[in-house]
Amino acid sequence: MRFRKIHGAGNDFVLLSDLGPDGDKEWPKEAERLCARRTGVGADGLVISTLVSDRPAVLEVACFNADGSIATMCGNALRCSAWAAHRDHGFQQMSLHMAGVVHEAVVSDDSVWVTAEVGEVLPRRLQVVIDGRPTWFDSANTGTEHVVAIVDDVDVIDTAMVGRLVRHRADLAPLGTNVNFVQSAGNQALKIRTYERGVEAETLSCGSGAVAATVVATMRGLVARRAVTVHNRAGEPLTVRPHDDRPNRTHWVGGPVTNTFEGVLA
Repeated sequence: MRFRKIHGAGNDFVLLSDLGPDGDKEWPKEAERLCARRTGVGADGLVISTLVSDRPAVLEVACFNADGSIATMCGNALRCSAWAAHRDHGFQQMSLHMAGVVHEAVVSDDSVWVTAEVGEVLPRRLQVVIDGRPTWFDSANTGTEHVVAIVDDVDVIDTAMVGRLVRHRADLAPLGTNVNFVQSAGNQALKIRTYERGVEAETLSCGSGAVAATVVATMRGLVARRAVTVHNRAGEPLTVRPHDDRPNRTHWVGGPVTNTFEGVLA
């Protein structure tokens, strides 16, 4: 099987496209094997993209986290799939189906954009003491579970330690959550760090997390309800903006996609 090693603003994946007869595998185990940083290709997740229709352009996208669990929403996996479909088939606009949800996608010269659906938003979902200070987390479902804490400086947070603690909170069981730390970074800009469930580590970028951060920051008055630049650990910012037709429940998230290398799986 041919594969791409591809990343969306630092969130990296092993991407398999249009597998045909090779598509019948135990993908959770394959995800664990291929995503292992020392013994596999190495990635945050494994993405399987299948062309369903070319007129209109429709793809079915499945994303398995590095631990083999399935992602119900992964904005950067969708963006990478859209980039690959543009490269392989010439599509500029398409529909991507992930975990039963339809996402719009648009590929431009320097960015790939996909939609994320915003569900329930709960202020002050839980409180954790960080460096002796009680810190509140709001929750926002952007196709997957996220909690967001607004802090003064994301760089002083032990993201791995605190993220792991919050992700495994008993009151969030059995699913757990993705954990985001966010600060204001100027006019219509945020800075974010994210501990991702399923990867069980801090990732360099998280598309659904950027949307969750923007939704919470808008609710908290840090940014206005228009385009927001979300700066991540990769140094490749994502932009989040409300959908023109459905601004209250749908957001666009866009940014760069990089095809790192391609190869054949042994």
